[in-house]
Amino acid sequence: MHHSLLLAGHLLPVPAVGLPWYRRVLRIRDRVDDRDAVGLTFDDGPHAEGTPAVLEALAAGGATATFFLAGEQVVQRPTLAAEIVDAGHRVALHCFRHRNFMRLSPREARDDLARGAAAIEDAAGVPITEFRPPLGYLTAAALSFARAQGWEVVLWKRIGYDWRPSATPERIARRVTRRLRGGEIIVLHDADFYSHPGAWRATAGSLPLLFERLRARGMRAVST
Repeated sequence: MHHSLLLAGHLLPVPAVGLPWYRRVLRIRDRVDDRDAVGLTFDDGPHAEGTPAVLEALAAGGATATFFLAGEQVVQRPTLAAEIVDAGHRVALHCFRHRNFMRLSPREARDDLARGAAAIEDAAGVPITEFRPPLGYLTAAALSFARAQGWEVVLWKRIGYDWRPSATPERIARRVTRRLRGGEIIVLHDADFYSHPGAWRATAGSLPLLFERLRARGMRAVST
């Protein structure tokens, strides 16, 4: 049964995030265990401008978050990875190179994850415990490698579409808080390496609005 599910994860060209039953069966998390909070996450960094801007907004809002980092960006900016941890946030693995794992061989997927984890652990000085695949796509190779390392696979329930050229702070905040339920994980992006240039500015600008709306609902933003 488990082997068949893993095989399906490699063969089905669909984002795992779109299949709630798929997440439940494979123990893929998209919530935090706190109904008075939301899990706030950022993908694709660290970015020389975007990450500091997001860190500043988090500090002002009294929020914590988890940053799913790309190893190839950590290699370029290792001190930023350490600064995220020093500021009280968590770092986790996104990838080394930002690619769709469905297009990689099993060996390529395993090598990418091992290389990404090593880069992040070396720069941040903390072990990897969580993993989120680029685009939300999983394969049997990526999932089985993550399980073997003891990593938890963390996806999301809310996405801000903050990488789009049309994104604005108000649109991002409105999208992630519409019918929001406690415990849901939100994904945003603190970098524009794989998206519209300068998209991180709208993301950083959306955070004060997000925190204001969370407070109005008696919620707060926490790391995963």
